[in-house]
Amino acid sequence: MAVTKTSFGRDPGLQFRMILTLFLLGALYVVFAGVLIGAGVQGPMILLICGGLAVFQLFTSDKLALHAMGAREVTPKEAPELHAMIERLCIQADLPKPKIAVAQTNMPNAFALGRSQKSATVCATTGIMELLSPAELEGVMAHELAHVKNRDVMIMTLVSFFASIAAMILQFGFLFGGGGHSDDDDGPGMLGIILVSLVVYVVSFVLMMALSRYREFVADRGAALVTGRPSALASALRKISSGMDRLPQQDLRVAKEMSAFFISPPSKQSVMGLFSTHPPMEQRIEKLMQYEQQLQRGTLAAT
Repeated sequence: MAVTKTSFGRDPGLQFRMILTLFLLGALYVVFAGVLIGAGVQGPMILLICGGLAVFQLFTSDKLALHAMGAREVTPKEAPELHAMIERLCIQADLPKPKIAVAQTNMPNAFALGRSQKSATVCATTGIMELLSPAELEGVMAHELAHVKNRDVMIMTLVSFFASIAAMILQFGFLFGGGGHSDDDDGPGMLGIILVSLVVYVVSFVLMMALSRYREFVADRGAALVTGRPSALASALRKISSGMDRLPQQDLRVAKEMSAFFISPPSKQSVMGLFSTHPPMEQRIEKLMQYEQQLQRGTLAAT
């Protein structure tokens, strides 16, 4: 049976936010490097350590994340229905088929990883595959593929890496004291490093939260366009949220570090939602139901 070509749509707002995020991070870390050099840390050493860690993060983050989740890549023989579903969605959206992984956990969730469309991995948990109907699961997989199509996964990987580096320096800042300085000189230098590291961490964290929330709305819309069934994804989000609430907190803490990459955060949202990596579930469902009405009127189209 022929598969109708469609599109996840383009969102200029997401593209602008990704470029702005990279620009601000770059400017921030130029200042950060200047402070470290001024405090006595050797420039080549800064480039070697940060550059090496960035490359390591970009090329291995997906493997490390899959290992942390207890996930493994599955073949079409092992997961035929999941493979067929994702392959059909990729053909519809003119997207290279990613690697497909399954995580053995009761937590109902899914995520996408990878530095490019050709190196992407889409992972579903056994919990989500048992919980959702085929139409609901298709909506979730389309959502994850929209992240791959938009290339926002790579940007999120870099932003989370920079925040992690700043947090590490905050924790072990005393190791970065300038060699060859007197004790009197070391104090202010070290204080400057700690203060700038704190600013870098806060700014990186805010950028990550803002980009993460916006990209979820964009991926929801992309899934609605590709599947033509926004109500199925809305139903999936309700089930996922309800299923998450029933899990023990210790099961959710294991996956907390990957919160920004999941379709639904594995933790309770704060009262104000200030520290949530995702927009409120109610807002996402409300928008999806609006897309459902627009589809019925024939007014929902890719931008």
